[in-house]
Amino acid sequence: MPPSSLPDGDAAPASGELPSSALAGLATTDLGIYVHVPFCRIRCGYCDFNTYTLTELAARDGSGPSIGLDTYADAALAELDLARTVLGADSPMISTVFVGGGTPTMLRSSDLVRVLSGIRTRFGLAPEAEVTTEANPDSVTPDSLAELAAGGFTRVSLGMQSAVPHVLATLERTHDPDNVARAVDAVRAAGMQVSVDLIYGTPGESLDDWRRSLDVAIAMEPDHISAYALVVEEGTKLAAQVRRGQVPMPEDDDEADKYELADEVLSAAGYDWYEVSNWSRTEQARCRHNVAYWSGANWWGVGPGAHSHVGGVRWWNAKHPAAYAARLAAGQSPAQGRETLTGVQRYDETVLLSTRIIEGLPLDYLRVSGRAAVAGLIADGLVDGPAAVGGGRVVLTRQGRLLADTVVHRLIT
Repeated sequence: MPPSSLPDGDAAPASGELPSSALAGLATTDLGIYVHVPFCRIRCGYCDFNTYTLTELAARDGSGPSIGLDTYADAALAELDLARTVLGADSPMISTVFVGGGTPTMLRSSDLVRVLSGIRTRFGLAPEAEVTTEANPDSVTPDSLAELAAGGFTRVSLGMQSAVPHVLATLERTHDPDNVARAVDAVRAAGMQVSVDLIYGTPGESLDDWRRSLDVAIAMEPDHISAYALVVEEGTKLAAQVRRGQVPMPEDDDEADKYELADEVLSAAGYDWYEVSNWSRTEQARCRHNVAYWSGANWWGVGPGAHSHVGGVRWWNAKHPAAYAARLAAGQSPAQGRETLTGVQRYDETVLLSTRIIEGLPLDYLRVSGRAAVAGLIADGLVDGPAAVGGGRVVLTRQGRLLADTVVHRLIT
């Protein structure tokens, strides 16, 4: 089962060079680094991320360069050398680093620290930089977490997904549910912030099952909780099971009920929403790297299939680790394609992303037609009236968060 495909676009230059217009003003902006580690012990049936098991990678004929657990850090450092050259001497220090996957903590902690050190030596890290890695609860130990913290990591995002064994089984998650609490305690003992990720809407998950997962997550007192609706992505094992009638398709009404329950329960426990699918105990516990995405900031994506955005130019790397490694070995950029966003695309994306966050979208950013639509959205209970009238911003209500795509459509048409 192949991971999701890359988008269409223009050919990216072998040098990785960016237009001068994209680099204009770079020195005065925030810059993040995303590092994609594409390795997983198994491929979960619902996942369409660009990930590979070690067995899948070993099945190739072995000709040409590739990357594995022992050589990933070297490949990432080679791309960071390219990033340093392309972005030039005026690029700012790095504000946030996010290592995702896959399961980044399949790598040795020393290799994750080596990649972070490579970012630090090439660009510098801004004071109070946020540095996150995702982790499977079974893939970390107190010693490995202590090594990450000593190396400069400040935050760990743990893939909990559910506290209910039959839900985890449907998702093909193999971690021991009891290890989540142990991992949370170990992250905290190492002096880092901790987030847990949940998924709702899994076939066979009852409302009581979902409530149990929320209660277990809250009882661990993480700094941050993410809760995402399960999406059946084409090309996944789960999509094939749905198509064959082996499991039911998640229902919109069921997922809406579970979202409302999550917001009620998390709010009562002291977690405030700051993005449609994210809640934190304090403003300081928000994921600043993801906030930068939603704010349209610049970031460089390192690794197979990683996406980047700088100054209105978006590009994506070759998807397969072997193709990625071959480009780097040839002294070329691993970028496979790119696009320069039009004014219309940038406008639409700003509306789409800004309406998802608690700060909302300034009313005066909207076209006349968009501003005219706001009154109707307030009347329909989808946009907060006082925030719009008194604060001049479009902020979604809870009902509006459930129908965020509808709100955006009405604002941009």
